[in-house]
Amino acid sequence: MKRSAAKRVAPRSAIAAPLVWTFDGSLAASIADVEDALRRAIVQLGDVASVAVLVELSLPALRQRVASGEAIQPAWGEFLERIAHRYGLPVAPRVRHLRNTGPLLTLVVAYRS
Repeated sequence: MKRSAAKRVAPRSAIAAPLVWTFDGSLAASIADVEDALRRAIVQLGDVASVAVLVELSLPALRQRVASGEAIQPAWGEFLERIAHRYGLPVAPRVRHLRNTGPLLTLVVAYRS
């Protein structure tokens, strides 16, 4: 009698709910707060199997800040450079530009244990 070989599949760990923060102050303050929250999230997560970071930027909120006289550069470029290299992430965080009004910046950290 021939036995069929059963496939062994390793159990997949569940994806936890993402950590989400919103920031709606001045651009410089929001950038500093996003970086601080990211640093704290990395410490809180500790050793995980995988992590993905997303930063959402509301273009209408950014437009309001520019209209009120805030400068975007060099703060934004330096921020992107820091988060891409300083925190040991496997890939640089994705930045999604939103066309709807909302908080200036939203930080989303998703992970799998």
